Amino acid sequence: MFKKFLETKNLLLNQLKICQSTNIRLTSKRTYSKIPRKSYPKRIFSGIQPTGTVHLGNYLGAIQNWVDMQNNGEDVIWSIVDMHAITLPYNSMELRQNILKLTATLLACGIDPEKSILFQQSTVPMHAELSWIFSCLVTMPKLTHQPQFKEKSEKIKNIPLGLYIYPVLQTADILLYKGTHVPVGEDQLQHIQLAEHLAQKFNSVYGETFPMPIAIIYKNAGRIKSLRDPEDKMSKSSTDVKSRLDLTDEPDVLLNKVKKAITDFTSEITYEPEKRPGVANLLNIHSMITGKSVEQICKEVEDLNTGQYKLLLADIVIEKLNPIRKRINEFMDEPEYLKEVLQQGARKAENIAITNWLEVRNKVGYGIGTLSIISDKLHLQFNR
Repeated sequence: MFKKFLETKNLLLNQLKICQSTNIRLTSKRTYSKIPRKSYPKRIFSGIQPTGTVHLGNYLGAIQNWVDMQNNGEDVIWSIVDMHAITLPYNSMELRQNILKLTATLLACGIDPEKSILFQQSTVPMHAELSWIFSCLVTMPKLTHQPQFKEKSEKIKNIPLGLYIYPVLQTADILLYKGTHVPVGEDQLQHIQLAEHLAQKFNSVYGETFPMPIAIIYKNAGRIKSLRDPEDKMSKSSTDVKSRLDLTDEPDVLLNKVKKAITDFTSEITYEPEKRPGVANLLNIHSMITGKSVEQICKEVEDLNTGQYKLLLADIVIEKLNPIRKRINEFMDEPEYLKEVLQQGARKAENIAITNWLEVRNKVGYGIGTLSIISDKLHLQFNR
């Protein structure tokens, strides 16, 4: 154990020396001399909030892509972003349970902690520390124009500061690990552009440090719509539970939700998203689960009316989601295992984060106090 302590100490001290040896020249205009851009190894980072229940749209639009990236040998980091989950009113007991439930869900969907880093955001405090530095570089008008803030602030009277600045924390999440690629839906694209802006600004002021993150737009993100309002996307936050197909729904619940999905008064199955959004939504679900084109599906079900087609689709959805639901329940019966998965993920994430954080501390001029940070980390590792 003591040998491990000394090895870790030497590693961190060497990292500190590297950071302190960085040659940066301060100009009279408070900007640093330009350093040639360097290439960064590809690293994929994304996060998911432990709020609500993961539904079919989340799975097909995002999580399934995560599993594919992981299985393709990419360097991937997935974070359960619990700090983002408290920007709006919440229940602390529910949050604690949701973190475990989301962990179980991700594992049940195929995330492998041996191939990916899966961790809980708040267990690596450097997310918040780096966020503060970026907060000192971003302007208020820049944040005011972020789409998520405008959308959510319209629904509440007293706007918490966290809701205003959470895109900055999102930037810190990505750049703390020098993430180069970020899988997101189109509604998050401006937040990735903000991350790119802040990376560029930090680099211009303090010297080359961060890559310019690139958004990977989920091909299927947003394709699955609400079963009750096919003009809107399927959402975890919807108050109407019949609007979504949750991964934890029992087979009879899934059947009932599909049967009651909004369609129209035409019995024929045709793919016309503009004229028949409800039927188009069901066909998209069918296509994304099976891999068949909507044209192929329409030919296969040309003898069915919408009522009959819903029963067929319900069977397909149940066949897909029921094994996942069972695995989620199995994992939820082992909370200590879920906690261990998150702890191991946090250690892996922290090993990356601390190196980058020491580099940032040195460049922004903190310098003093770095050794106490190292001391704390050594103490934590020594006592684990």
